[in-house]
Amino acid sequence: MKLNRRRIKGRLVHVNCATLNGPDAMATLFGQRRSHLGVAGTERSGLLREADGGVLFLDDVDELNANMQSVLLHAIETGRFYPLGSDHEISSRFHLIAGANRDLRSLTASGQFRPDLLARLNTWSFTLPALRHRTEDMDANLRHELDRCERNLGTYVGFNSDARAQYLDFAKDPATQWPGNFRDFSGSIRRLCTLAPRGRITRAMVTTEIERLQADWKSAQSNDDFKLVAGLIGDAVSEVDPFDLVQLAHVIRTCRTSASLSAAGRALFAVSRSKRKTQNDADRLRKYLGKFGLEWEAI
Repeated sequence: MKLNRRRIKGRLVHVNCATLNGPDAMATLFGQRRSHLGVAGTERSGLLREADGGVLFLDDVDELNANMQSVLLHAIETGRFYPLGSDHEISSRFHLIAGANRDLRSLTASGQFRPDLLARLNTWSFTLPALRHRTEDMDANLRHELDRCERNLGTYVGFNSDARAQYLDFAKDPATQWPGNFRDFSGSIRRLCTLAPRGRITRAMVTTEIERLQADWKSAQSNDDFKLVAGLIGDAVSEVDPFDLVQLAHVIRTCRTSASLSAAGRALFAVSRSKRKTQNDADRLRKYLGKFGLEWEAI
């Protein structure tokens, strides 16, 4: 909108912060002078410089390491930064938009994200609901994906009426979590369109696709739970029953997004605590973690 009104003269520069790793990360974002390596052709303007007068979109900003967070904070506050190999600051003024997949407040509480950078980014904040919370959009999303598949595949593909109803019932079911959000949904429709005989998606195809999605999600969740618990208790994870593994993984995730042991206990025991004579949620949680040799501080 601001670009259309000529309030922004530059362009939109999209930065995927998850890819900013390795020796070239700083140069990619902040630029690099030839003097840094002494080799012709190694100069880089940097993405911050390219966003001068425009908009810088930092996608997955929660993936930035501590050093890059510090340099970025200085650039945001002053509009100036040092390219690698330079003794002089350069300036770049830009509008900033940042996106994150994790709760930055929780990361700040655990020391993984700078609180002063969060304060700068948090002037205006918007939460985009997950796909599973936007069931009213499913019909429109389905039409959009079918149109896109038609353009990409060069042929029209449609659902049989009963197949369409079955797929939308599944897509809108509260039990359908869509852990990959729109990527899961888009990939699912693309598969159905690619494999559809004579351009028609049948009920049998939808049934097979649903079974595939559910199996993939269950496998991924099991692997995530195992990795999470194994990261804390090591080889002892092999002695944890599958039922306890799921429960313990949920407890760990709740602890990591809670400000204190008491807050985590209140969230985990919200229903049963009203039926107990004593409501020491922190002590109850501490004893549960102790069964697996875990302490709050370690989590």
